[in-house]
Amino acid sequence: MKWILRIFPRSFLIRLSLIFQPLLRWYFNGNQFEDPIDGSKYKKFLPYGYGRELRQNALCPGTLSLERHRLLWLYLKRETDFFKHKLKVLHLAPEQVFYRYFKQLDHWDYTTVDLNSPIADIKADVCNLPFEKNSFNLILCNHVLEHIPDDRQAMSELFRVLKKGGTMIAQVPLDEKRTKTFEDKSILKSSDRTKAFGQYDHVRIYGNDFYSRLQSVGFKTNDYDLFPKLKLSEIKYYGLKYEKIPIAIKSI
Repeated sequence: MKWILRIFPRSFLIRLSLIFQPLLRWYFNGNQFEDPIDGSKYKKFLPYGYGRELRQNALCPGTLSLERHRLLWLYLKRETDFFKHKLKVLHLAPEQVFYRYFKQLDHWDYTTVDLNSPIADIKADVCNLPFEKNSFNLILCNHVLEHIPDDRQAMSELFRVLKKGGTMIAQVPLDEKRTKTFEDKSILKSSDRTKAFGQYDHVRIYGNDFYSRLQSVGFKTNDYDLFPKLKLSEIKYYGLKYEKIPIAIKSI
């Protein structure tokens, strides 16, 4: 599998996997791992990552979920009541693994936004959203902000369109060993960004000041740690990788 990831772009492999999902589900069928999003079970998950960051048992072959998707799903199902209530929801850069499930929730007024994604309802820039202020109860903005040159403008826009009392979930690649976010606007080449930021289309590596950035535009924040509530057997069975889930609340 490693040599395939070196030769072919991951975007190509993901598109190819979507076509062959039924076959992949059959081929990797087993009982060693489960994707909690749909309950499908596998004998193994696939390695995934950029450069030297190849992670074992990261990519579910049947749903294409990654560790962060499965962790977020468990958080939403076990720790929130979002699925039980009528909500107006904005989903930035909608992940395929969530899209079909969220779309089926009749009590959600669900809107997806992206500049290029074919499954986005609206093509728009997160720094200039085409919505009235105080429009949404819940915003899902996961692994988006690390791609945005002016992330504070994006945060301001997200704060503007969120209703008072509303919640934004904003997962990002965050290095908890860093006090401050590392960014360098002079790094432009894809290969150089991969070396500096871990991925060809990232423009920074967030540190623990990610939360103060969110707070600077008005959010109250919380870094939710689900791992203490999980059994070790669950962490392995669901193929999870430790990270905290950044939660931002509009309280004013």
